[in-house]
Amino acid sequence: MSLSAELCRTMYKDMWRIRLFEEEANRQTNLGNVMGALHMYCGEEAVAVGVCSNLRKDDYVLGTHRSHGHCLAKGADSRQMMAELYGKATGTCAGKGGSMHIADFSLNMLGANGIVGAGIAPATGAALASKMRGTDQVAVCFFGDGAAARGTFHEGIGLGSLWKLPVVYVCENNQYQQWVPRMNVAVLDSVSDMAGAYAIPGVSVNGQDPIEVYEVAREAINRARSGGGPTLIEARTYRFYGHSLGDEQQYRTPEEVEAWRTDHDPIKTLRALMADRQWLTDQEDTAIQDEVKDEIANAVKFADESPFPDAAEVTTDVLAPAQEAG
Repeated sequence: MSLSAELCRTMYKDMWRIRLFEEEANRQTNLGNVMGALHMYCGEEAVAVGVCSNLRKDDYVLGTHRSHGHCLAKGADSRQMMAELYGKATGTCAGKGGSMHIADFSLNMLGANGIVGAGIAPATGAALASKMRGTDQVAVCFFGDGAAARGTFHEGIGLGSLWKLPVVYVCENNQYQQWVPRMNVAVLDSVSDMAGAYAIPGVSVNGQDPIEVYEVAREAINRARSGGGPTLIEARTYRFYGHSLGDEQQYRTPEEVEAWRTDHDPIKTLRALMADRQWLTDQEDTAIQDEVKDEIANAVKFADESPFPDAAEVTTDVLAPAQEAG
C-alpha cells in the first residue's frame, strides 16, 4: 500500500491512541488502579505504528517490557488492555499478565516480556514455524538496544539468517539502557551495523518519523514474506518519560527531554506532513483526538466496572513440574 491520506490518518489516530492510553495508564497507576510496574511508550509511537501498519492480522509480534504500544498498533482492544493492566478478568490475559506480559493471541501478539531480549528467540521460532508450515506469515520482534549485548540477540539472528527465516528484528534504540546512556557502554554507535556479521541487511531509521519507519519496515517485511530472509532495523527513538514509575531521571536533563518533546514528537511530525499535503484539516484533527479520548475514557470505565478473577482461577493457566511416582 503506497502512502496515502487514508493511511496517514489511520497511523495518526493509532499514535494518538497509544499516547492517550499510556498517559491514562500512568494516571491510573498513580491512583492505585493499575497492578504492578508500568513502562510508558510515549515518544516511541512511530516505531510500533510504522512497523505494524505493514502487518497482517496473522503475522506475529513479540515485544518488550514496554509493549502497550506494540499491542495497540497490532490492533488490540484498548478496553481489554486497560482491564489487563487493572488485573481484571476481562483483560486480554484474564488479568494474569499485566503490563509487562500483556498479549493478545487472537491477533498473534505473542506477548511482552520483562527479560531483556527474551522475545528474540521466540520470534525466530515463530518464523521457523511459518516456514515449516509453508505459510507466508512474518514474525516481528521489538527489543531495546541493550538487548544487542545479550547472547539471545546473536543466537536468534544467527539462526534467522542461517535458515533464511521470515523475521524482522526491530531495535528500538531510545538512547538509554534503563538509566545508562548507550554511548557509555557500546562500541558501535549503530546497532544496525551489527547486521553485517550475520549477512543480513541492516538499516538505521529515524524512529520519530512514522513515514520513514513505515517505508523501511514495508521493504523488510515484504522481503521476509517473499523468502528473502531477515532484516535488522534500528529505529532511533526517545522515551518522553522515565524508564518506569518512580524514575527520577538523574541521568538526563529536563532540557534534553523538553527538546525531544518539542522538536521530535512523532505525532507532530505526521500532523505537519498531512497539513502540508492538505490531508488533514483542523476540524478532522480535533475529531480524531476527540474520538480517541472517548475511546480511552470508555476503556477506563470498562476496566473499573469489570470483575477481578475468581479466587479459583489462581491455579489455572499454571504449569507445574510433574510429580514423580513413589
